[in-house]
Order: sequence, then structure tokens, then C-alpha cells
Amino acid sequence: MVISMNKINRDDMLELTRRMTLKRNCFSRIAGAYLDRDGFLDGTFNRHFLKLSDKDRQRYLEIAKAIPFSETNINLKEHFFKTEDQKPGSIWQMLSAIKESELKNDAMLDIFYELFAEQYKSDSDYGIYLFYGSYDIPLKSSDGESLWESEEVYRFLICAVCPVNKDYEPDSPQYGFLFPVLKDRSSDSDRINIFWADTAKERTLLF
Repeated sequence: MVISMNKINRDDMLELTRRMTLKRNCFSRIAGAYLDRDGFLDGTFNRHFLKLSDKDRQRYLEIAKAIPFSETNINLKEHFFKTEDQKPGSIWQMLSAIKESELKNDAMLDIFYELFAEQYKSDSDYGIYLFYGSYDIPLKSSDGESLWESEEVYRFLICAVCPVNKDYEPDSPQYGFLFPVLKDRSSDSDRINIFWADTAKERTLLF
């Protein structure tokens, strides 16, 4: 289990979403799966993000951006992994391994989709979209101006879950997460930001 923790700094999320444009793209890979409303797998995909067409990149950027750009501390909330939640075989370990693989381990992704489908309840067919990104966080001077030097490379996953139509065209995300979090302009792998479009359905992690 994960427990609610500190509030999210909106400035951190805005800094990240500014790197989610065609000209300032932070993603290198996208992977995902299509499932019917009963959780049965209809197909998977795994692609190099920069090899997509401009139209597809823009569409997927909007899906990914919807998670960190959502209402912080309302639809997007920070949760904390306790020490016992980080043991071998835990969801934390799986997410960490998926991030380290940069979405290139299809067998691990298949396990993720299976576990997710066991818990997620949907009234329609849906798609799971996973994005791997990295961001060279620039140093800032005392007056807040960005410097050329990089302070840290933030490597992260965004997950967005969207209803899809019969042609697998996605609607707006209903659930998602950002892992690890960007907190005070630095990576924090003890925390995860979880998004629910409908806060009445809010839970922590689904699996």
C-alpha cells in the first residue's frame, strides 16, 4: 500500500510539462496495451517516440501532459511508498525496473498490463499508455535564472489510461501516474503522483 503524503508543488509540474511539446520533447519511448472492458488484452505496442509522425507525437504528448498538468492536490495527488512497500516483488520494484529498462522489456510490460487489468474497472474498452522520458534539470542562479549546466537528469515514467473507441482512438485520461515524482526540482523515487479524473473513484495504486 501507499499512503497520502505531502502536497505537490505546481511549479514542478509546470516545469516538466514545458518539455512536452514537439520542439521540446522529453520522451524517447512509448509503449502500451489495448484492453476490452472486461480486462482482456486486445493488443500491445512499443515504439520509439521520435520515429512517430508529428501528428501522432502531438496526440500522445497531449495524453502524457494531461497527467502532470491536471489539478495538483485535487486530481493529482502525491503518495509515499513506505519501506515495506519497496521489497522484492513489490509494485515499487516493478515500476523501478520498468523505468530502468526504458520500456524496452516487453515481458515485464506484459506482467504490468496483466496486473493492472486485474484491478482496473472500466465501463468501456481502454488503452494503457506508458511513456519513458528524461529531463536535464538546469541549475538556477540565486535570482532564479536558468544556467546552462545540468544539475540532475530526471528519468521518469508517465502512465495514462484512456477509454478508446473501436478504432483504438483514445479519449481523455481517466487514471494515470508519474513515477518517480519531480519534487523540488529533483527525482524522488519514494513517491508517486497518482491521477484520477473522477475523484469519487480515487484510490491509491490499483495493484
